[in-house]
Amino acid sequence: MIRRTAWMWVGLALAMAALPQLGGDYLIGLGITLLMWIALAESWIVLSGMTGYVSFGHAVFYGLGAYVMVVCWNNLPGWAGFLGAGLAAGLFALAIGYPVLRVRGPYFVILTYGLAELVKFLIINTEAALGKFGRLVFGAPPLATLYYLMLGLATLAVLIAWTVRRSRLGLGLAAIREDETAAENAGVPVARLKLIAFALSAAIPGMVGAVMALRSSYFEPLQAFSPTVSFNIVAMAVIGGGDDAPGPILGALFLVLLSELLWAHLPEVYMIILGLLVIGFVLFAPEGLHGRLQRLRRP
Repeated sequence: MIRRTAWMWVGLALAMAALPQLGGDYLIGLGITLLMWIALAESWIVLSGMTGYVSFGHAVFYGLGAYVMVVCWNNLPGWAGFLGAGLAAGLFALAIGYPVLRVRGPYFVILTYGLAELVKFLIINTEAALGKFGRLVFGAPPLATLYYLMLGLATLAVLIAWTVRRSRLGLGLAAIREDETAAENAGVPVARLKLIAFALSAAIPGMVGAVMALRSSYFEPLQAFSPTVSFNIVAMAVIGGGDDAPGPILGALFLVLLSELLWAHLPEVYMIILGLLVIGFVLFAPEGLHGRLQRLRRP
C-alpha cells in the first residue's frame, strides 16, 4: 500500500511537471494557482494542523515575501530575492514567535490576524513615506519558469509536512495539540517545538509570495496582505482535512476547481459558498476529504 501510494504521488508530480509542455498559458496560470495554494496550505498544517494553534495571519508571510522580492528585484540577482523572501519570513516568525505562541485558542487567531494587518499598514506607511504607491516589476521570468519554481515550492512543502508528521518533532507537536500542559509536564520542549513549527510554516509562504509578485508583475500591499489569502489557506486545510500532506492537496484541488467554475458563472457568491463549505465540513465532516476517503477505503 505504501509503495502504491508513493508511485501515485510520483506519477502526479511527473504529470504536473509536463503541464507547461502540454498546455497553453491559461492552463499554466491555473497550474501556478493550484500549486501556490497547495504550498500555502501544506505550510499552514505544519503549525496549525499539528499543534492546534489556528493561524489566521499567514498572509503576513506571503505579503512579506512579495515585498522583499520587489524591493530586491533589479538590485540583486533573482535567486537572492527569492531566497531572501523565504529567509525574511522565517526570521520574522522566529522574532515574533515566542511572545505570539504564548497565546492560545481564539486569542491566538485574533492575534495572528491583527499581526498581519499591522505589518500591512506598516508597509503601506513606509511606501507612502518613500513616495511609492505600488511597485511594478519589469523583466519578470517567463510563465513556465515561474510554474517550475512554484512546483518546486509545492513539492518541498508537501515533503516538509509529510516528514514532520512522521518525525519526533511531529510527535511532540501532536502531544501539544492533545494537551499542552500535560506535554510540558512530561518533558516535551513545548516552546521550542512551537517556534520551530512556526518558522517552518513561514518560510515557504514567503517564497510563494515572491514568485507570485513576479507572476503579477505588480506589488500592492492591500492585495499582498489580504485577509482573503489567510481565509483561503484555512478553508483548503479544513476541507482537505487532517494534519497530513494529502489533505491540503485535496482541499486545494477542490477549491481551485470550484473557484474557476464560480468565477466564470457566479463570481458574486464565491465567498458565500466558501464560507458555507467551511462551516459544513467543520460540523459534519471534521476529518475533511482525506479523512472521509480513508474511512471509505477501510474494509
